[in-house]
Amino acid sequence: MSQAQGISSGDPDPLGGETSPRPHRGPGPGSGSAPSSERRPAGELESTVLAALWAADAPLTPGQVQGALGAPLARTTVTTILTRLFEKGTVTRTRSGRGFAYTPTEDAPGLTARRMHSELQKEEDRSTVLARFVSQLTDEDEQLLRELLDGDAR
Repeated sequence: MSQAQGISSGDPDPLGGETSPRPHRGPGPGSGSAPSSERRPAGELESTVLAALWAADAPLTPGQVQGALGAPLARTTVTTILTRLFEKGTVTRTRSGRGFAYTPTEDAPGLTARRMHSELQKEEDRSTVLARFVSQLTDEDEQLLRELLDGDAR
């Protein structure tokens, strides 16, 4: 699946926080029909909206994001997701007509690093968290981390 496909709501968000999952609104009991779609993985909608913004060469309006996603998604839903991302500091916005155009504040690796830092800040015992993180690295990732810490890589 490409980065710009998929729909979801719920937790976690791109910054590692949580949003409230929405209840399933499928057919009620006795309707005899199955839900039209299965629930997507948590946070996928925000991720796909970000992917559309990262792929763009310029700020995008909610309508442009909706078109880039190519999914049957209401513009109001896209606007809500963009507003949430703005409130989290994940995107910036500038006036565009009567609405806004949105730009990501950082690229995908920067956002991942921000998430990791945010999670680390939540713990009092940072040394244990870091030790467990490092103990779970592959040999290649551990070597890369050593090189980065020594200033030898990239």
